[in-house]
Amino acid sequence: MSDALPLFRTFLRVVETGSFSAAAREANTSQPTISRQVAALEQHLGCLLLQRTTRTLALTEEGRAFYEAARRAVEAVTEAETSVGRRKGRATGTLRLAVAEVMGRLHLLPRLPRFLDRHPDLSVDLVLSDGFTDLVEEGIDMALRVGELSDPSLVARRIGLTRRVVVATPDYLARRGVPATPGDLRGHDCVLYSGLASGAAWLFDGPEGPLSVPVAGRVRVSTTEAVRAAVLGGLGIGMVPVWHFVGREFEEGRLVRLLQAWEPKPQPIHAVWSTRRYLAPKVRAMIDFLAEEFDADPRLSGRG
Repeated sequence: MSDALPLFRTFLRVVETGSFSAAAREANTSQPTISRQVAALEQHLGCLLLQRTTRTLALTEEGRAFYEAARRAVEAVTEAETSVGRRKGRATGTLRLAVAEVMGRLHLLPRLPRFLDRHPDLSVDLVLSDGFTDLVEEGIDMALRVGELSDPSLVARRIGLTRRVVVATPDYLARRGVPATPGDLRGHDCVLYSGLASGAAWLFDGPEGPLSVPVAGRVRVSTTEAVRAAVLGGLGIGMVPVWHFVGREFEEGRLVRLLQAWEPKPQPIHAVWSTRRYLAPKVRAMIDFLAEEFDADPRLSGRG
């Protein structure tokens, strides 16, 4: 086989998209064509790479080993192409970017026109999901993560910082009173976020240092955007990242900020990507753009 690289690329996209059909749609070709290309690669290698059934597609042991080797080979070729020749490191192709749905809706989509104007040869596939995203398995070039990172397989660059505030509506406070210290939260209905790493406790940094306060309430939700909505609905007190507030909630008096002397520790915002030998121009372009944009936004730079 004189040039196996196109077959390598086809195989990688089948694995990363999860199906022959999805890879075919991405390549603007037919599913039988993609299937024949993978079969030709398997014949060339003399082994089965994928177990196929009517419902599932799974890598064989040889397929898993070959996937990593093929990915490194394709990345090396791409690196060579971007360092010399006609591309000269320009951001081209399609960037698959994974981000939590609320962050994407409030802060990525409104900025995309400016990014695409800067990079006319680049397209963006925005993957909006509040669940865990496996960058390699889902073919993600980069993701945005809010909070401390724990995955050693990822490379990260901090591009922002978000503060969290404790808030409630004036109506709720009129009914239940205003907490003067974090300890007073024990007598209030708090809107609980099930994804909070500290569980049913809110962590504060106050005049006397770190403080953990157990909280309780009748409403528990699975997203921070739902915390904001529940608080605005008068269901209790919530702890919410400031980047959720884009509708002049404080300026118009719909929400009151509480316990300002005990603000929770700010959370970093990272751009993350899988460990690779180089950073693709399309990924670098997006990271640099978002770092610039977030630095100019008080809600995403930790300054507002």
